[in-house]
Amino acid sequence: MIYKQSPQQMPSGLIKPRLIIHGGAGNVRADRISPEKYAAYRHALLSIVSQTSTYMTTPSSSPKSASKLPSALDTATYAVTLLENNPLFNSGHGAVFTRDGINELEASVMVSRGYAKRGVGVMGLRRIKNPILLAKTMLERGDEDLWGNSHPSTAGANDGSGLLDIPSAQGHTQLHGPTAEQLAVQYGFELVDPAYFFTQTRWDEHVHALEREKEGKGFLATWHPEEYLPQGTVGAVALDENGVVCAATSTGGLTNKLTGRIGDTPTMGAGFWAEEWEERGDPSKKSVGPTRNGWDGWRTYLGLTGPVVELSSSLKAALADCLPNPLLYSPVPQNPTRAVKTIRSMAVSGTGNGDSFLRTAAVKTVAAIARYGVMPTSEALHQVTGDGGELQKSAGDRWGQTGEGEGGMIGIECVIVRDEKTGDILETRGEVLQDYNSAGMWRAWIDEAGNANMLAWDGKKDKEKIEGGNPLH
Repeated sequence: MIYKQSPQQMPSGLIKPRLIIHGGAGNVRADRISPEKYAAYRHALLSIVSQTSTYMTTPSSSPKSASKLPSALDTATYAVTLLENNPLFNSGHGAVFTRDGINELEASVMVSRGYAKRGVGVMGLRRIKNPILLAKTMLERGDEDLWGNSHPSTAGANDGSGLLDIPSAQGHTQLHGPTAEQLAVQYGFELVDPAYFFTQTRWDEHVHALEREKEGKGFLATWHPEEYLPQGTVGAVALDENGVVCAATSTGGLTNKLTGRIGDTPTMGAGFWAEEWEERGDPSKKSVGPTRNGWDGWRTYLGLTGPVVELSSSLKAALADCLPNPLLYSPVPQNPTRAVKTIRSMAVSGTGNGDSFLRTAAVKTVAAIARYGVMPTSEALHQVTGDGGELQKSAGDRWGQTGEGEGGMIGIECVIVRDEKTGDILETRGEVLQDYNSAGMWRAWIDEAGNANMLAWDGKKDKEKIEGGNPLH
């Protein structure tokens, strides 16, 4: 059963807000990133995550919510807006070009609860300064749209105005191009000249990659093993004091993608996801001490006192390949004198080769493994986007040759443990998540002590780059 308590009913102050952002993943090779370029990314990411942290932890000045902190939706989209405005990143001002020299932008948001639509995506945008704000507005107005309480459009089809008949976003989850932009105008957004998105760096990458492709050496204009061509996105995941998590993601897409191509960023379940569910006990809590047999863990979780049907070793091995939980994860046994239930929620934003994310329904797969495999989301995340995970496997023998399967994810998991009889909150946990299988992933986060952290690689390479030490490999 899904936990249906509204955010307003959750006692404030029991959950500590958390935040993580990313600025893209892919062939971010340490030996190809100059100290100056690394310093620029580091400064930008630390500045943005710190500025967003201040916003996230500052009570609203509104008399109606004087003690209320910003929501996860507000925080995540605030961070992404800052990323969209920074030309270093592949979104907004600084987005990559299509093969035809056009900027086509995409964005999405999704929350674990609190809005009827839960998530939306917009795509094919050419004149929206901050696509993430359009996605946010569509989500916020979704409840009204789903009930049909929309306003008549000012113009309809075939009335000579050239406008489309768009009274609202209706019950739709995704909107494209002219429809999305006309809706944005109706929302009060101002359209910008397409030239706003131009940066010389992106244009040079666009032209150079097309010229190299013409050389006929087997590399597409979207990726090269020796160069960092942006194929990722920007994103933010936030947890608020009400236990709501939100993923917000924005991108210009793959460098030199086909005009009209739609990636994973605006596609629910591929490039973004947020979900909440209820579990018996607290099975996702990480074990302390010796690990017990996985089948015993399942008996405890299911409340069985007797033995489960014995399986042969070969069948156990086969099940381990399909269902990671029984042999690889052991839920912690619960105190039989105090029954508890757990509300778990997670949100994930992906970055990398979007077509691979689409083929694997990457972020929804993470959620499914965590929920139905009854394991911490961090473990589920690694199974999909870690070394040798599902994303990498999806590239087959093309791994490392085309950019397929490369990418990473950031996320947050929130756990609220309650006494099943009284409803009292016994424990809350919020964990920042990150993993990638590519050469690197630009990311920054606020740790439990409130400090800003930034990495592009494994930490060691970052330290060497900062200190200007030995050559990086």
